[in-house]
Amino acid sequence: MPKKKGNIPRSKAFTSKMALNCVQLTPDGRQRLNLSFKALDAVPACIQSLCRVDELILSRNLIISLPDFIHDFINIQVLDLHSNYLEQIPPSLGLLKNLVILNLCNNRLTQVPKELGLLQNLQMLYMGLNRLQMLPTAIGNLKELVYIGLSDNKFASVPKCLAQLQKLEKVNLDRNPFPPPPGEKKVEIPRKFHLAHACDLCENCLNNCRTDRRKLVEATQIKEPTSGHVA
Repeated sequence: MPKKKGNIPRSKAFTSKMALNCVQLTPDGRQRLNLSFKALDAVPACIQSLCRVDELILSRNLIISLPDFIHDFINIQVLDLHSNYLEQIPPSLGLLKNLVILNLCNNRLTQVPKELGLLQNLQMLYMGLNRLQMLPTAIGNLKELVYIGLSDNKFASVPKCLAQLQKLEKVNLDRNPFPPPPGEKKVEIPRKFHLAHACDLCENCLNNCRTDRRKLVEATQIKEPTSGHVA
């Protein structure tokens, strides 16, 4: 029988029994509902009956939005949504006051709601690999935050709200389109050199690359006049 036009493949029906089989006990005695790698295109409504779990893992699926009932998971300390297709986060996420770790990496977020600033126990916030250009000022209210990941986004400057985070220990802003500092010279790579990851090279090639790099650095230092000052 020929396929109907416009027929969009969807994830298989996910039942309460299937969800119950995904509940795990962590080494420290917490209950984790692990729905990672289930090809879900939506958060199954049947998991509402399991809203007392401590961790909710929905990573590596096809989810494009979060349901209203997400705020029923008031006990969760870990919410992992990385590697989905989320374009926005509902403000109701700010009601999950026990959250310690929130992972929103590798989605399609262009903004996050100011209500995230209500997560007063949040310590780790992962938002790398999205399309963010700015953060709401309310993020500065996350007084327990020690780490925030913002790599591979579209930030042209460091978000000012980060200065308000008194316990913040580390920020990852790698691979954002920051403009170069005034007067900074563009580094030209000689044509005979090629960029490669060290893990992709054999030991001999890696040693040769290190030797060539050392020679290039030494040659550059010889050409630059010394100012007589010690940095």
